[in-house]
Amino acid sequence: MIKVSVYKDADNLITGINLCGHADYAQYGSDIVCSAVSALVINTINSIENFTSDKFQLKQDEEKGIIDFHVISPISNNGRLLLNSLVLGIQGIKEEYSDKYIRIDVVKSL
Repeated sequence: MIKVSVYKDADNLITGINLCGHADYAQYGSDIVCSAVSALVINTINSIENFTSDKFQLKQDEEKGIIDFHVISPISNNGRLLLNSLVLGIQGIKEEYSDKYIRIDVVKSL
């Protein structure tokens, strides 16, 4: 199961996301749920890096299926839009393939 933690600040704005695990929908290399989530996450991070001036921290471990991404500067409107779009996409995949493969929790940041 992919466990997704969506980090929100006091203003309810998304400031980061943590993903851990693998969907186990299919064998490694053929898992379309993992592939879809990975594509969304990688594209979002690349987009924030290339199209905004937002500063962020990124930690990842491909083998364990961990991506930990946090914006550490005040988040721009474009950065906010990209993170909202990411969460919307992950929610769509979850709805399509069921709670068995993806769990999403919201975590309030300090």
